[in-house]
Amino acid sequence: MTTNDPAPDFTDIVPEDSFLGRLRAEAREAWQAYVEHDFVRQLAVGALPETCFQHYLAQDYQFLRQYARAYALAAYKAPDLASMTHFSAVAQAILGTEMGLHVTFCGGFGISETEMLRTPEATATIAYTRYVLDQGQQGDVVDLQVALAPCMVGYAEIANRIQAGSDTVLEGNPYREWIEMYASDAFQDLARSEIALLDRLADERGGERRRDALLEVFRRACHLEAAFWEQGLVMGQ
Repeated sequence: MTTNDPAPDFTDIVPEDSFLGRLRAEAREAWQAYVEHDFVRQLAVGALPETCFQHYLAQDYQFLRQYARAYALAAYKAPDLASMTHFSAVAQAILGTEMGLHVTFCGGFGISETEMLRTPEATATIAYTRYVLDQGQQGDVVDLQVALAPCMVGYAEIANRIQAGSDTVLEGNPYREWIEMYASDAFQDLARSEIALLDRLADERGGERRRDALLEVFRRACHLEAAFWEQGLVMGQ
């Protein structure tokens, strides 16, 4: 079955006048290369080779371990109790819920948790995760949030794009569960909360004054996200 719904208005995820919305507009080319990567296009129609998806899943498990560390670091760097609570809750959700769901999901594609734990981090995985952690260690919480934003917010937008795409095939698509997981209300709400928190902290911590530097962080993170997709395509084959 192919959906024929019109493309959604993505400002409901990233308001154009938000801090992240302005970064995305200025880094449009890098953002589009990420959210419209061929890995995503093939996944949307169920044409992505399973070996590519298996490679991606194993690396994504490794990524999540570092992702949780990044949110723990954000909690440490948080300037107030509300943001500390938010970042801590996200880190706990990754460790306590998302990684467990990932194990279950990977089992359906023939990958055990033992195999994932033994899988070494590939070059693109190391490059992306260490870049994010480095931004958090050298900068403040806003630097870290901007480096993290393409992941959570990007996945939310990608899932929406896929579900609304005129060429999307959901019926019989082996990756439908993955698509629907990131299109879920729970994940979309979490992405919105990240955008709102970045708005507040950027305003409080001089984000506009250093927007050029933060734009470069955001653009680089988008490039590294695209490289993570590319890694799945190339090494999976």
